[in-house]
Amino acid sequence: MEHNIFSEITPEIVRLAKMSERADIIDTELFTKYNVKRGLRDLNGKGVLAGLTNISDVRAKDIVNGEEVPAHGRLFYRGYDIKDLVNGFTIDNRFGFEEITYLLLFDQLPNEKELDSFTRLLAKYRSLPTSFVRDIIMKAPSSDMMNTLARSVLTLYSYDDRADDVSLPNVLRQCLQLISLFPLLSIYGYQAYCHYHDGKSLYIHQPDPALSTAENILRILRPDSSYTPLEAKLLDIALVLHMEHGGGNNSSFTTHVVTSSLTDTYSVIAAAIGSLKGPRHGGANIKVVRMFEEMKQEVKDWTDEDEVGNYLKRLLHKEAFDHAGLIYGVGHAIYSKSDPRAVILKSFVEKLSVEKGLEKEFALYSLVERLAPVIISGERQMYKGVSINVDFYSGFVYHMLGLPMELYPPIFAIARIAGWSAHRMEELANNGKIIRPAYKPICPERDYMTIDSRS
Repeated sequence: MEHNIFSEITPEIVRLAKMSERADIIDTELFTKYNVKRGLRDLNGKGVLAGLTNISDVRAKDIVNGEEVPAHGRLFYRGYDIKDLVNGFTIDNRFGFEEITYLLLFDQLPNEKELDSFTRLLAKYRSLPTSFVRDIIMKAPSSDMMNTLARSVLTLYSYDDRADDVSLPNVLRQCLQLISLFPLLSIYGYQAYCHYHDGKSLYIHQPDPALSTAENILRILRPDSSYTPLEAKLLDIALVLHMEHGGGNNSSFTTHVVTSSLTDTYSVIAAAIGSLKGPRHGGANIKVVRMFEEMKQEVKDWTDEDEVGNYLKRLLHKEAFDHAGLIYGVGHAIYSKSDPRAVILKSFVEKLSVEKGLEKEFALYSLVERLAPVIISGERQMYKGVSINVDFYSGFVYHMLGLPMELYPPIFAIARIAGWSAHRMEELANNGKIIRPAYKPICPERDYMTIDSRS
């Protein structure tokens, strides 16, 4: 095998890294001394107020007798409760992604004519430049689909004659095109990698302009382009639930920060993708699925509460799965009693588990949902309550849909690009200053030493 200098970690690099670590580690007591909110959050998980947004709201507390008390979580898009939005389009048997994208971007729910026009506009933009698949996506395919997606987004800059124009009409045009193209960029990138690295057959299905975003994802991903109505509906709901989650989440905050420098849309969205790629942000549902795969091997009786509970304790004691001491999919920075996205998703997950013959797996998920918060509270000191989050069931949904794990984070991005676009437009519309938080320097002054006097 050819020696690859780009991937090699030499003893010299290890030595230099240790030097860098010694130089970079800061005494944790100094954060308390200077009242620094690490991660821009206090000990209770409450975020530092860094801006205002009219796009979405996350609520996990009620005010009772003038004091904050934990409450079941609620999520609002432009003032509308997410439960009402999902209930509205599912009762009418409509797909919701396009409708809620309209809401996030324009602060109003579309009427039938407006929705039809907007859907046709997105379909019009769902077309890549000539030879883009051959010249860009097929070249040097990466094993990481988020890197592939970011590279494709950055490359689209070269195809845009008005790439650096940050006027609102132009940025809206760019955002709508990216919203439309994300499914193609993600899935074609995955198929190219599977072909060149795994020797699988290569097929590139064209999207159907008459279909919804969710339907097109399944159409272009599957070799036979087939799917059931329930599969498409549940994927659509999952997309809607992941579209937006307040301005303070890492990738949306990244969108505001990078937009404030007045750089181009492609650079902003690529930065947001880089944020979402991180396992602390967008990769948690992969961990959930893999954790359950091991659990199903380790636990002989999936209905035995004691046996399942003992496995969960082993997770917390770093004796199982990845030895990180975590039960993945349980807990959230804001929600304590419930995550509204998980509540909504679960109500549809059971139906799909019946269609797929996976009722036993669904029962195991439900049992862990009930046991995990109790076990965590008994094992660890908690500043607030703990419940399952949206990642707990979203990975199970994608598993039942037959989506490859490599596409779990890109599916998240396909949904969240709508929220990122709204936040970019909001930042530009308010013409704010460049975002520049303060860092307190704690390094002492030192006298310069000539090179011959250094040890």
